[in-house]
Amino acid sequence: MLSLEEVVKRLAQMVEVTTVPIIADADTGFGNAANARCTLHAFERAGVAGLHLEDQTFPKRCGHLDDKSLDSVEEMVHKIRVFSAARHDSDFVIIARTDAIATHGLDEAISRSHQYLAAGADMIFFEAPETVEQIEQIAAAIPQPKLINMFYSSKTPIVPKQRLLELGYKLASIPSDLQRVAISAYQKVLDVILRDGDSSSLRDEMVSFKDREEIVQTEAYLSL
Repeated sequence: MLSLEEVVKRLAQMVEVTTVPIIADADTGFGNAANARCTLHAFERAGVAGLHLEDQTFPKRCGHLDDKSLDSVEEMVHKIRVFSAARHDSDFVIIARTDAIATHGLDEAISRSHQYLAAGADMIFFEAPETVEQIEQIAAAIPQPKLINMFYSSKTPIVPKQRLLELGYKLASIPSDLQRVAISAYQKVLDVILRDGDSSSLRDEMVSFKDREEIVQTEAYLSL
């Protein structure tokens, strides 16, 4: 439900507070190839290092949900060509994501990936392989750099980091883990507050107020 403008605003805020390269999720490019080119330029202006673009139809679904549907290969190839030609910085990384494993099977996903790479993608993102064997088959079929989602309780089995590196996976995306552990922490502290009236029994699990102020740089802002 987030608009392109909302996403870009948040990306710019993230870039402002870190020197670590940021790779952003561009979903389907927020429309057709013309919209996608605008998305690319907006992400470049925000200062991210790259993005991944997927071949689902809009509105897309989380890659680990059922009932996804895909654009044609031709539509996605066209978007990638537009992306590749439109970027101002040749170091800006274009990652092509395919969700075809769930809808068409592994062979189709591999076929699409070869075409996406030929169209100008720098890296391939196979969404939601369901077995270690599939993860290994992808590695054997695609020697180019690959990204994989690797998070607990998803459709994809957890594979040790060293094994992923041996297979040629250069990046692992770990979505929602911070959010999910935060939800558990919120629930825990609220239960304690409801029971005890305060959270002091959890003091060893919380940073101090002083540490919190240092992390958010309160003194630096007050000095201005």
